[in-house]
Amino acid sequence: MDCPHCNKGFHPQFKENPHTIDQFQLIVYQQPCPACGKQIVQIEGKTRSTPPSISIPRRTIFPITAQPTRTIPDVPDPYKQDFTEAIQTLTISPKASTALSRRIIQALLRNKAGTKKWNLIDQIDEVLATKTLPSYIADDLHAVRNIGNFAAHEMKDRSCGEIIDVDAGEADWTLKVAEAMLDFYFVEPAKAVKRRAELNEKLKAAGKEKIAEASTS
Repeated sequence: MDCPHCNKGFHPQFKENPHTIDQFQLIVYQQPCPACGKQIVQIEGKTRSTPPSISIPRRTIFPITAQPTRTIPDVPDPYKQDFTEAIQTLTISPKASTALSRRIIQALLRNKAGTKKWNLIDQIDEVLATKTLPSYIADDLHAVRNIGNFAAHEMKDRSCGEIIDVDAGEADWTLKVAEAMLDFYFVEPAKAVKRRAELNEKLKAAGKEKIAEASTS
């Protein structure tokens, strides 16, 4: 997960401090960030029944206002808006954040990768079969199937905005997959266009023939 203070990634190893009140158990998770040393505090509430039920989903309560500062340039709306909201809700509601990240992934599979399928599993299969994605994204899409147990619950796979049970780590990982895909489809092509423009300006200044424009479609 990413530290909500400094945005550095780390492997969570929270210390659990359970507090029992009648038939209710409140668990406080606490860990300092290995990078910045600042404390991160999460809570979760469970009943003491067998099996226990979750009455307070696990969430970060400290820092209260700090949010990851990840931004992606050259990404248009609605992708940019969904990505920003997925970041803002990551520590408050991992479920909502994952739904937004998943909506980004599915929109990119439809609008950029050209899938014609409806649900996520079929979309991933169709796009992977084309072998047009770099291996790191293809591998991530394979793993997306297991986030929130999508593959085991067919009906939960029908809607891109479906709210499903995920933990904080799964929500953060899904956001990173969406971020990688946005980078592949928008950020890197924009950088390539900028590099070609800069090279053309240098060639023009040197009195050389302008290089051919590459397609940006």
